[in-house]
Amino acid sequence: MKRSVLARASRSLAVALAAAVSLTALCGAATADPAKAPSVTSVVKDGRTWHLKVYSAAMDKEITVDVQRPVDESKPAPNLYLLSGLDAGLGTANWKAETSVVDFLAAKQVNVIQPIGGRATYYADWEKPDPKIGVAKWETFFTQELPPLLDETLNSTGLNALSGVSTSGTSVLRLAEAKPGLWKSVAAYSGCAQIADPLGRLALKLSVEVWGGGNVDNMYGPADSPSWAEHDPVINAEKLRGTQIYLSSSTGVPVKDDYDYYQTVNPGVQGNVDLTVGMVIEAATNTCTHNLKNKLDSINIPATYGFFPYGTHRWKYWDETFRDSWPILANGMEIPA
Repeated sequence: MKRSVLARASRSLAVALAAAVSLTALCGAATADPAKAPSVTSVVKDGRTWHLKVYSAAMDKEITVDVQRPVDESKPAPNLYLLSGLDAGLGTANWKAETSVVDFLAAKQVNVIQPIGGRATYYADWEKPDPKIGVAKWETFFTQELPPLLDETLNSTGLNALSGVSTSGTSVLRLAEAKPGLWKSVAAYSGCAQIADPLGRLALKLSVEVWGGGNVDNMYGPADSPSWAEHDPVINAEKLRGTQIYLSSSTGVPVKDDYDYYQTVNPGVQGNVDLTVGMVIEAATNTCTHNLKNKLDSINIPATYGFFPYGTHRWKYWDETFRDSWPILANGMEIPA
């Protein structure tokens, strides 16, 4: 009799424990925070400049995006993305600080989108977190998360153009290929479009590792990984078909203004070193850009080119070249140049 009572009590206890576990699980599921969705978390308006904080679910962090609103804010306007180079707008090496382009665009009916962050990432989706770079899912941010948020927040027309300089000259082509049609026109200034061959990988490696402190193996894997070819803008140039394209580069041959500039910034030996670096980088991007032209020509994809007989890797030249590219960018956004 006692044994029977004990058995019934044990069974009752087991049922009670099971119910408690189920109830705990249900309560836990009900109270757990759902995964955060991408969102604009704040907007600070400073005249025609809006400072946006945009939460990226892919990177689980907020990204600063500055926007210069169009000349007529009462009407919808397209979005022009201005991507800076290696420093990604974090320092003074950006379009606003180094050029008059943002002022030039102030008279245009366009939202000027200036993301800040992503230094030395090439705005790519890195396969692994990097000890220096961190979690980098910038391709996802630019192609999936940010565009619909901007359309809603800015009441834009839904038409986009994309421009980038130096390392971002590579990035804008890759982003355009990652989501064909998202950007109607693309301009790349002094970028190296190829990344899977030895020259392109070396250029990327110098930027990411020597100047950025990251490890390129965390980007697309080791050198023999097929992921490099899968993300190479030259190899995948067919995906640019239908996009209005502007490409530019100089030969790297300096003129007197280049000598004067580098000596003013860093007089003496360091200025000469900086000049040499500027010459070499621009000569390399010139080779890369001509290689992309050859590929586009071979598959009958039209593009507009700005090839210049002199000039080093400097903002001065990109300031001037932007105006050369503006009709292409404006036409893609369906606004007057």
